Amino acid sequence: MSRAWLLPEQIADVLPSQARRIEELRRNLIDGARRYGFELVIPPLLEHLESLLSGTGEALNLQTFKLVDQLSGRTLGVRADTTPQVARIDAHLLNRQGVARLCYCGPVLRTRAENDQGTREPLQFGAEIYGHAGLEAELEIIDLALDALHAAGIDDVHLDLGDARVVRAVLGATPVDAGVLDALSALARKDAAALAEGSASLPQGVGASLASLLRLYGGPEVLDAAREALAALPRRAEVHRALDDLAWLVAHVRTAHPSVRIGVDLADISGFSYYSGLRFSLYGASANAALARGGRYDEVGAVFGRNRPAVGFSLDVKALASAALPTPAAAAVRAPWGESPGLRDAVRRLREAGELVWCALPGHEQESQEYECDRELIEVDGRWVLRAL
Repeated sequence: MSRAWLLPEQIADVLPSQARRIEELRRNLIDGARRYGFELVIPPLLEHLESLLSGTGEALNLQTFKLVDQLSGRTLGVRADTTPQVARIDAHLLNRQGVARLCYCGPVLRTRAENDQGTREPLQFGAEIYGHAGLEAELEIIDLALDALHAAGIDDVHLDLGDARVVRAVLGATPVDAGVLDALSALARKDAAALAEGSASLPQGVGASLASLLRLYGGPEVLDAAREALAALPRRAEVHRALDDLAWLVAHVRTAHPSVRIGVDLADISGFSYYSGLRFSLYGASANAALARGGRYDEVGAVFGRNRPAVGFSLDVKALASAALPTPAAAAVRAPWGESPGLRDAVRRLREAGELVWCALPGHEQESQEYECDRELIEVDGRWVLRAL
């Protein structure tokens, strides 16, 4: 028997109820970003590979599907992340001198999912601010990301904060070679034994400072502990700036979002080669992985000839919809099918007024549907009127 209908692994159809929820979230996210002043852009799904991967590193290269353009013979890539495209738009198409707030929402395709339960075709929503180097941009991005989760009905949120400048200050002038990458990998796993082994060849003091980062995670009190633990670093001024920035953000987030739990993890090196400062992740109680990730990445536009400040975040709308509480079925009006001009006019007027009208086609009057019909259209004395069910 043919199995041609089977889809590739971790690629799935989205059925009506979930598709409705995803589309509602997509609209809410774009509308929410618009209220902050973000402008919507729609980059293409594929580009010339060298443009798509410019400045993104090997990790995104391995995540990118590649194909040959039959028109030009050049290699194309299907986007695995939208941020490089938005950086290109900011640098070459908009080319504004001041701040640009841009948002997007569209599918991306990846060679591998982030985890065993994930999808290789996320619906990626993101928002990015270009042109402002101050912490105000980070705070606005975090506010928007928290509002996005709140709009999805996720209120039990944990905000995890870190800063790439801390690990960079610890490494100092140490070249980032295979040994350093092994040590950083052990640091990310919080594997003390592997970190000690991996950092044995590093300059004196670097290994000890990396080991101290293993203990620097927990609540915001970690920031004070870090000032003492890293006081002897040659680049301690850079560390203190990062810690001061994190403390400022913690204070403002606590004021605006008192229910959000805040954690600090200075050993988290997620996106070490990508982020230039703050990085953050948002978690919900019902989700196994982060629902949103973001931070500052000031180098993202350099390969496009425009190296200016940038900060943003992204999330998978599909994952957010799965983590959110179920929503009730949409209320609808049930109407009979008929050729009567009065009936057809009544149905049309209800739809023009924004009502969802489900017409039962002949022979299918008893079939179920996704919509919750709480009213029906009936004829009374030659007039079509609504009656509650």
